[in-house]
Amino acid sequence: MNILITGAAGFIGTNFTRYWASTHPADHILALDALTYAGNAANLDPALTFAHADIGDLPVVEALLREHRIDVVVNFAAESHNSLAVLDPELFFRTNVLGTQRLLEACRRVGVARFHHVSTCEVYGDLALDDPGAFTEESPYRPRTPYNASKAGADHAVRAYHETFGLPVTISNCANNYGPYQFPEKVIPLFVSRALSGLPLPVYASSANRREWLHVDDHCSAIDRVLADGRVGETYNIGSGVEASVADLATRILDQLGLPRTQVETVPDRPGHDRRYLLDSSRLRTELGWAPAVDFDSGLADTVTWYAENQAWWRPLLDRAAVNENAWT
Repeated sequence: MNILITGAAGFIGTNFTRYWASTHPADHILALDALTYAGNAANLDPALTFAHADIGDLPVVEALLREHRIDVVVNFAAESHNSLAVLDPELFFRTNVLGTQRLLEACRRVGVARFHHVSTCEVYGDLALDDPGAFTEESPYRPRTPYNASKAGADHAVRAYHETFGLPVTISNCANNYGPYQFPEKVIPLFVSRALSGLPLPVYASSANRREWLHVDDHCSAIDRVLADGRVGETYNIGSGVEASVADLATRILDQLGLPRTQVETVPDRPGHDRRYLLDSSRLRTELGWAPAVDFDSGLADTVTWYAENQAWWRPLLDRAAVNENAWT
C-alpha cells in the first residue's frame, strides 16, 4: 500500500510515521510537511520519501498523489496551538479549513481509496468540571476558540466531501496527546523544558481545569484500527478515560525532576479557556476492539525522562514561536 502522511514532521505525525514504518514495513510512505515553526524534518527517518509541501497547494498535492500512486491519506497537518490561535486566528482558518478542503479536492480528483482525517476533542466545546457525562460521536459541535472552530470547520469539509462526492473518509477525534517529539510550546514539554532551565511553570488561574490524556502510541494504534476496519463515513472518538489537571501535571513533573513545587507561576486564563474535555470512546473499543496500552503514570514518567534526556532535540526549538501567555491581559 502507498500511504501519504501529512503533517509528518509534527508531533503526532512524526510518531505515526515511525509507527507505520515499523508495523507496516512493506508499505511505501510519503511524508509531507510544510515545515512551519512546529515542523522538524530532523524527526523523520532520512530513508523516508519526504515532500516539503503545503496541503493547501492543490496542484502540488495532486501531482504527488498521482506520482506516488497514493492509496490512503492520513491528515495530521494542522495549526494546533490554542494560545497562538488567539493571537493569529487567520492562520488557523487558512491552514485547518481551507488547507484541508484543498487536500480533499486533490484526493477526490485522484480517487484515493481512503482519506482519514485526524481531529480533536475540542470541537465539541467543553464540559463542566462536575459533569458526569462525556462527549460521544453524536455530541453537537460547540467550538469556543479559533483553533477549535478551525478544526470543526475541517471536520465539516471532510463530511461534505463524503456526502457530496462519495470520497471514502473516516474521522477520529482524539484526547490531548503526550509523548516524545512534541513541540515545546505544549504543556508537558513546556513544563519540563522550563523546569530544567530554572524557569517558572506557567499554570493558568483556573488550575483545576482538566484534560483527558492519551499517549501518542495509543493514538497511532487506534488510527491503524480505524484504517483497517473502521466504517467509511464514520467518526471515532479516541480517548484513554484518564483525566489530569494542568496543576497536577506541574506537580508530577517537578516531583519527578526533584525540583521544588514552588517553581509554579499563576498566569491569567487564556480567552475562551475550556474547562474540561472527556471522550466516550466506546464505539472504537466495541466495534474495533481497540484499547489503550500505555498506563498514564508510567507513560508520563517515561515522557518526562525522554525530554530530560533529549535536551539537544528541544533546546534549539525554544525560540521558534514563543507565545506570551500574558498577551491578552
